[in-house]
Amino acid sequence: MNVSQIKDCYGCGVCAMACTKQIITISLNSNGFYEPQIQETDRCTNCGLCVNVCSYSHNELSLKNPRIKSFAAWSNNEEIRTKCSSGGISFEIGKLLLQQKYKICCVKYNPQNNRAEHYIAKSIEELSASIGSKYIQSYTVNGFKEINRKEKYLITGTPCQIDSFRRYIQKFHCEDNFILLDFFCHGVPSMHLWTKYTQWIKQQMPQITFVSWRNKQNGWHDSWAIKIKGYKKTNQKDTIYSSRSQGDMFYNLFLSDTCLGKQCYQNCKYKCTNSSADIRIGDLWGQKYATDQKGISAVITFTPKGEECLQKLNCTMLTESIEVVTEGQMKSNPAIPYAYNQVMKSLNNNQLSIIDCIKTLQRESKKERNIKRIKHPIRTLVNIFNKLKTKL
Repeated sequence: MNVSQIKDCYGCGVCAMACTKQIITISLNSNGFYEPQIQETDRCTNCGLCVNVCSYSHNELSLKNPRIKSFAAWSNNEEIRTKCSSGGISFEIGKLLLQQKYKICCVKYNPQNNRAEHYIAKSIEELSASIGSKYIQSYTVNGFKEINRKEKYLITGTPCQIDSFRRYIQKFHCEDNFILLDFFCHGVPSMHLWTKYTQWIKQQMPQITFVSWRNKQNGWHDSWAIKIKGYKKTNQKDTIYSSRSQGDMFYNLFLSDTCLGKQCYQNCKYKCTNSSADIRIGDLWGQKYATDQKGISAVITFTPKGEECLQKLNCTMLTESIEVVTEGQMKSNPAIPYAYNQVMKSLNNNQLSIIDCIKTLQRESKKERNIKRIKHPIRTLVNIFNKLKTKL
């Protein structure tokens, strides 16, 4: 038994970390999502360890009997709060645990590989590279393989990555050495989207050195904004700022839900308060904090370990109901949209640009609206007919 038959999975990479023969690789499939491949299949002993740690192959969560508490929170350090996507809680947790001799396995953007990658931070300077949300699927393998189970770590990641990671540390009986942190996840878009987006950016800025997917330049409530730094063809430094409110093409496609992984539509079991982490964070959108422009973090703890960690932070922590903390978060998986097949086909076509993909989305959305307009009066007439039929 092994992961060779698992396709369109979460791509968390924990199977590659767990394999004692080191014959599992994680690479992008044809649709632009990470999934496992087994190299040298003759060396596989079918021990089943890769499947045992795979959250995709289990229906239940790895964390049993969570003790849920929820908070609104923000860093008391104004500089940290300003730089971070919401209230700066993730960075404050990392900073605290570094002081307690933990190492931090977190995510940064690698401009050479043009992707988000997990890495190990051992200092505040190294941790700083992780600031900000990354709205693309992270490559975990190199970072995860650096982990020594006998040492202490904070592990951050998507809910599916964290669920698999807890299965891994449960299997090796070393949960006490780890604190796990996930976040409210919208889903991950195809890496083909990010590739096309950066190809378009490179027409203006050939060398990209830094990307921030969330920027509060126009305030927290208009922070669906990408800030990219790099060099022009003239070798001059340059910065590009593009926000969703101004029609940014990456966010236009990502938030239309037309290019997420199949697992995000069909197999995600981590919405709202479903988590295998010790702590979950995100933006506390909603009416109560609608006037705040500095950023408020939504925080949920699921274990005493997570709660104890929060109590030691240099942060303001306000107890809030689950309803307030999760008001602006997705409560269920998105349905596969009408435009999905055509948008994915456009993204997979190397001859098409991101502008062409946006045109595809617009065309398919218009078709869907027209179909709904036709169906609505027909449905109304059918309902009237059925009511009259019942009376007769």
